[in-house]
Amino acid sequence: MPSQLETLPTLTVIVPAYNEGASLEASIERLSAVDAVTEIIIVDDGSSDRTAEIAEELAKAASPPGRVKVRRLPENEGKGAAVRAGIDQATGEFTCIHDADLEYDPRDLARMLAHVTEKGLDVLYGSRRAKKGHVRGAVPFYVGGVLMTVATNAIYGCALSDEPTCYKMIRTDLLRRLDVRANGFEFCPEVTGKLLRAGYDIPEVPISYEPRSIAEGKKIRAKDAIVGLIELLKWRFRRPVTK
Repeated sequence: MPSQLETLPTLTVIVPAYNEGASLEASIERLSAVDAVTEIIIVDDGSSDRTAEIAEELAKAASPPGRVKVRRLPENEGKGAAVRAGIDQATGEFTCIHDADLEYDPRDLARMLAHVTEKGLDVLYGSRRAKKGHVRGAVPFYVGGVLMTVATNAIYGCALSDEPTCYKMIRTDLLRRLDVRANGFEFCPEVTGKLLRAGYDIPEVPISYEPRSIAEGKKIRAKDAIVGLIELLKWRFRRPVTK
């Protein structure tokens, strides 16, 4: 009989990285230890530290060869732009984003992929707030995430528990049809808004989360929540993507 891994769809993980030289190697090592991750695409977003060089070294050392790929943007354009560059090259049946820091546990990706396979899903979100005893992190970031989730539920009539989660696992052909245009952190609400407008349910499963601080390199700010809210409202009233 085939193993569970052989029955799972292929998975591309996009790693947008801007000045993440301190954590990138450990992050990719953790990703690489998850057999369900078929392809890793590191997108250097115009970093000024050694992120790009470290990414190239990791790609050369990858096993099997070619499992880790690198794309370099000439200047910093934002997380959304980096993710879009990765989507262009994704070959997996499903695609998910993994931040280059150490906040998320890549082992959750295997569970998520098994869940989409078992349930026949096109999309699945990993919810940090659905996990029992979850870590909240700094109050401004936690409150911002809650408010973004509440706004999403109010605007679209859904019942998400964690809209801003990084772990959004989506069938790659569907993700491309969404035609994401965001350059910054508003990538997440654009994806969510377009999925909901197209009539997709967004199931969630609990995932682990270890938040980091601004001093440790966290880059999202209060203004990004305002931009995200505008993004949610914008796509609520535009023509939906064809399901």
